[in-house]
Parts: sequence; C-alpha cells; structure tokens
Amino acid sequence: MGWQKEAHEIELRRELSKQQGGSESVAMQHAKGRLTIRERIDSLVEENSFAEHGEGAGFAEKGADGSIEEFTPANYVVGFASINGRRTVVGGEDFTLKGGSPNGAGLRKSIYAEALAVQFKVPLVRMLEGGGGSVAGSGGSGQRPVTVGSPVYAEPRFKIIAQAMNEVPVVSGAMGPVAGFPAGRLVASHFSVMVKEISQVLVAGPALVERALGVSMTKEELGGWKIHTRSGIVDNVADSEELAFEQIRQFLSYMPQNIWQIPERLHCTDDPDRADEALVSIVPRDGRIPFEMREVIIRIMDQESFFEIAPHFGHGQIIGLARLNGAVVGIIANDCTHFAGAMTADGSQKAKRMMELCDTFHIPIVNFLDEPGFMIGPDAEKAATIRYGMSAVAAAVQSTVPWATIAVHKSFGVASAAHFAPNTYKLAWPSYEMGALPVEGGVAVAFHREIAAADDPDAKRKELEQKLMQNRSPFPMMESFAVHELIDPRRTRSKLCQWVEWVQPLLEDLKGPVTWGMRP
Repeated sequence: MGWQKEAHEIELRRELSKQQGGSESVAMQHAKGRLTIRERIDSLVEENSFAEHGEGAGFAEKGADGSIEEFTPANYVVGFASINGRRTVVGGEDFTLKGGSPNGAGLRKSIYAEALAVQFKVPLVRMLEGGGGSVAGSGGSGQRPVTVGSPVYAEPRFKIIAQAMNEVPVVSGAMGPVAGFPAGRLVASHFSVMVKEISQVLVAGPALVERALGVSMTKEELGGWKIHTRSGIVDNVADSEELAFEQIRQFLSYMPQNIWQIPERLHCTDDPDRADEALVSIVPRDGRIPFEMREVIIRIMDQESFFEIAPHFGHGQIIGLARLNGAVVGIIANDCTHFAGAMTADGSQKAKRMMELCDTFHIPIVNFLDEPGFMIGPDAEKAATIRYGMSAVAAAVQSTVPWATIAVHKSFGVASAAHFAPNTYKLAWPSYEMGALPVEGGVAVAFHREIAAADDPDAKRKELEQKLMQNRSPFPMMESFAVHELIDPRRTRSKLCQWVEWVQPLLEDLKGPVTWGMRP
C-alpha cells in the first residue's frame, strides 16, 4: 500500500489554495477595481516564472472519514519570480481572505518573505493590501493552554525587515487599503508606489480614528495618494495597478541584486559626445527668472533614462535614477521653480534618502547645483529645517560613492555643503555664482541704509547688485583650480560620460555593507 491518499490530499490543498477566498470574495475584489494577489503577481513578473513557496499552507477542517470539508489558505502568497530577467522574491496579502488581516500561516509567510530575500540575496517586492492583526479569535479554545507573545530567546520580528533594507533592494506597492503592520512594511522600502483612488495608507482606519479622536474622515481623506505623495510616506503614484507594476520594474532595472554587486550596465546607443544646443541658453542671465532643471537633466542623461522619485514631496529638490552611457547614476538637483530651489526640511530628508540609497547600492551620484541656501521664515523654523539640512550635509560629506557636481547656477550658504562629497568631480557652467548670500535680496539687506538714502533707491540697488555680480564670475574659480573645469554647458554630457568611465573600477571596491555614524 502506497501513499496515494496523502499525495492526493497534498494536490487538493494546492488546488484549494488557488481559489483564495472563494469566487464570491474574488468577485467583490474585482468589483472594487482591484486585482487579486495572484493576478498581481502574474501581471508583474515574467510569464510562468513564479515558483510559490508554501502552496499548501493553511488550515483544513476534516470530516469523520478524514476528507477535507473546508480549507482556509494562508492569506499571504510568496515565492520566487523573474523580473527584468533576474530572480526576485515577490509576495503580498490576499485581501479576499479576512481583508488581508493575517491568519496564522499568512503571518508566518509574510515574515518569511524578507528572510527568503536575505537568504538568497535577491530583491524583494511586496504588493500590500490589508490591515494588521485582528482582535477576533485571539483567545484559546479552552482545551489546551495558549502561549502568549514571542519566546524571550526569539529575535525581534522586525529585525529581518531592517536587515533586508541594508542588503537587498526592497520595493513596496500599496495596491489597496494598507493599515497597521502592512503600512509599516510599506515605508520600510527603498521605493514605494501607490495607486490613485484605490489605495490608501493608514496607521489606523477611519472607524478607529473616529472612535479615538472624534474625527470623521473617509479612507481617501485620511490616507489617500494626495496626502501621502506629499507627506513623503510613498514615493510615487500610478494611475492603475498595471502602471504601478511598470514603475516597480523600472526602479529594479537600476538596482543590483544585492549590496555585494554593482548595478548592471546596459548597451547604450545614445552618443556619449552628444551636445545639446539648448543647454547653452537654458539658464537666463537674469537670476530672478526660473528655469526647468528637469529639462537640464533629461538633455544630459541617456535618452529616456531618467526615472524621477518622489516628485510631489520636498519640491525644491529633484531626485531619481538615470543612466550615463549605459551606467546607472543617482540624480540630486535643485528645482528653482519651488522656493528658488532652497533646501527645506522635507527637501533635506529627500536628498539625504537618495544619498543613502546610492551609498547602500554603490551608485555614483550626479548633482546639479542651484542652491540658494536653507529655507528661511517661521514655517521653516517650525519644521526644524536646520537640523534636517545639516543631516543632509553630514550624509554628503560621509558619502562613499563617487560624485560629480555640476555647478549650474548658484551656491549660497551652508546648504551648499550638501552638494559635495569627498573627491567630488567639480564642473561649473559660466552661469555659476557663489557666495555667502545671493546678490538679489542680499544687497537690499546689507546696504539698506545706503539704498534708502539714495535719490533713486531702485537704481542704487541695481547699481550695487551689478558691482557685486562682477566679482562673482566663475572664471577666477577656474584660474584658482577651485573647480576641475569651467565648461560650455553643451559639453556636460561628454564630460560626465568620461567621468563615469573613470569611476566604474572604483565601484568594485565598494561592494558590501556601508555604515554611518550618528547624524543630526
């Protein structure tokens, strides 16, 4: 007599787990405009590449004859899959079962996701939709003692989440309502994206908020995309789940598999010596007129390679990933259309996070400098701007990867120190000026008595500004070797493509973990 009966039960459990919460629950999920977790995995990964772990995990109720009468699958699905031709761990909650609130086996599988990625040193993608624990069912059956809490010798549950972020790329998507523990997982990522209208991120849902605080709000009002793309909780937003999957794939295409590798370099058909004529006139001579820094970035990087991160948070700063002659680089830049590009508290955190991402995964940084200084005023003081700003400065000066800084327009005050790392390759455009304070505005403060006493105060102010501007030419910096080169803006791409060739061998020596000391 063989094991046919048991083999049949194993196969039956696998089949039943694929039914998730049942046809009615799946239909309800679709009615809300959302995919199921298994449909999400199929849409994200390469066809037939998903190898599930724990297919039969779940709980069976059996009849008197030992046959399965009811089966409740683990409501977290996880396994290996191929994304961009590379092995990746993919997982997420099954919202058709208990609204994604973890059952026993589902919780274990969710924790296993990080452990699997760390063990095999591959990226982790979480597609999150669900809440934290439930108060229901927390008691025992009364038939036997129930253990409470984790044993004293167990490692903290969240240690593996922190470890994963320090060793492999971690990406999370908010694909529906995400609250409690899953919301904590969402922010413990190198890149996160949510879907307009159908996803919300919450510490606690509206019912609990109303009961605890007396505030009545919808999920969207409390934690929708308009809230959290501006709060910095999530990086990007997509119009649909499919477009969110595309952003996940795109972000991972810039990442190495782990910290012991460097990002893959692609074949590039864009001429490294391409000179874009528009760059020579993109910065206006009148420093009061703003220009589009994103256009500068796009015209210099490999065509269609710039992937912006967190565009709705910390508006004075621009961050993202791009390629130079096929090699991956991180981008940090000032956006002078917002607060003249000033470093706000949010912008400082945004720039610092990009520095840390690049240091963690050994990605060189290209910095486009147009810095008027730290943001000033009562709101800036309330936001603790100088603390977050100095933290960004500390991250820059402690950075381990090669930097190239292109001084595009201005550099004033202490905040300018956040744009230079050790051994930075410094290039400057003829539009560059630097000093303790901007001429515009600074003259009005420093010479206010002389201006006020003049017959024509406005003419006097302009006269003083012109005199000071003559002393801020970048040519003396070139003569003094305070920059590596003063360049025609049209030559920026060729210079950076040359630089990226120089630094590629250096990246090999950076493989492995990075460490930082305490920062402000």
